[in-house]
Amino acid sequence: MRRGLFGAFVVAIVAVVALFAISLPAPFAQDSLKPRPANLANGETLFHIGGCAACHTTPKQDDRLRLGGGLALHSPFGTFRAPNISPDTKAGIGTWTEAQFLGAMLKGVGRNGEHLYPSFPYTSYQRMSVDDVRDLFAFLRTLPADPTPSQPHAMSFPFNIRAGLGLWKLIYLDGQPFRPDPAKDAVVNRGAYLVEGPGHCAECHSRRGVLGGIDPAHRFAGGPNPEGKGWVANITPHEDGLAAWSVDDLTSFLATGLAPEGYAVAGSMGEVIENTAKLSAEDRRAMAAYLKSLPPRAGRKPKVAPAG
Repeated sequence: MRRGLFGAFVVAIVAVVALFAISLPAPFAQDSLKPRPANLANGETLFHIGGCAACHTTPKQDDRLRLGGGLALHSPFGTFRAPNISPDTKAGIGTWTEAQFLGAMLKGVGRNGEHLYPSFPYTSYQRMSVDDVRDLFAFLRTLPADPTPSQPHAMSFPFNIRAGLGLWKLIYLDGQPFRPDPAKDAVVNRGAYLVEGPGHCAECHSRRGVLGGIDPAHRFAGGPNPEGKGWVANITPHEDGLAAWSVDDLTSFLATGLAPEGYAVAGSMGEVIENTAKLSAEDRRAMAAYLKSLPPRAGRKPKVAPAG
């Protein structure tokens, strides 16, 4: 009996050690990057679709290109603080390498080899191409340096232990880049890439499970605001969502924030519109076409005009 219990204990310990070993942070390999000229115009497009300014602009200042961070993102797990991602060499990412930036965007691994919290939506950014991430990094380095120090997160136990994030990633981070659907046309596939990858639309417009990961059965069907205030809209073509909207309606909405019912969005969705309005008309239409192609999923129909 004792030998059996001891054997089971040893097996359990080995299993735990193995799980943590395979969930250790894996940095992006610098030697896999070949020299290439940066496409700054593409980097700027990705900056806007990614909503970088919405989270990383220092609160209470008007220049959306000064990315000193500091915005508080409240959640059931604690309060996250958006970091400084300006090219400042002390407070920001001015001394980061491309590989370190790629590791953060695609793998959720920080400059010092630590797991990053998924308040930074790398579960969506992992769909981006390496070249697009490199262009985004090049564009960020053209912006003004801001010396504002990044503020630490305020996490409750046990969520302040980053090692556990490695196990979380085993469930929610598959490391797969976007792959076009051969059954869809180029417009829909472009929209899919923007919505699923840099646009990270599912991060807010989906319900989440107890571990904080997106519930695939409710992806894009809306859910509680991640910050605990209100309900985020269903953006699938279900009667609870966008069934009555045409591709033209959605394309116009992404440029103006005006819904076909006559209301204008505000709040966090208003900030999203500030970004999508800067995209090309072709990219807005591609996003609209993809959203209209999603499988309809039941959600919760807002009683009033949605704010986000």
